[in-house]
Amino acid sequence: MESFGVDVLGIADELTAAYVEVFTAPPWEHRDPEETRVAFRARLEEDAHRDGFRALVERGDDGRIAGFVTGWVTPAPFRTDRAYGNVLKRLGEEQVKELLVGAFEIDELGVLASSRGTGLGRRLLTTAVEEQGSRAWLLTWNQAHDTIAFYRRIGWTEPEVRGPETDIVVFLSPKA
Repeated sequence: MESFGVDVLGIADELTAAYVEVFTAPPWEHRDPEETRVAFRARLEEDAHRDGFRALVERGDDGRIAGFVTGWVTPAPFRTDRAYGNVLKRLGEEQVKELLVGAFEIDELGVLASSRGTGLGRRLLTTAVEEQGSRAWLLTWNQAHDTIAFYRRIGWTEPEVRGPETDIVVFLSPKA
């Protein structure tokens, strides 16, 4: 498994291609591949410079990326762009401060179809959390039923929901 900081930008094209392959397949098949590519690449350029940014990449026998995880330490104040506003609505400001701020935030986890069922997703998450030596969290779309079942199966848990339902589900790492 390869570990990266800002130097992940050296493999940005390859990582972006892997991201598009994962996140334009079911249940995300409604996403346009070119729009997905452009948006992820722009986010990666910005995210790689965040405090505490890490990326892990596992390659298959063919040398291509088989899976990846990216993330960083969640800063204060908690953001409200992207899906973060829904996290605040769902958990409430107090829980966000207690459970998420200062924790390692898994931003993206992707395992290509050819590597699913091998334990790679679990290894990527476990390594990411262990590298940080602290608690971690992530969120996913509430329609990604297989993904939600996977997180639950490997011991990630959902904090108490204090606000209205949204289209996201928040998970805390087993060490949280």
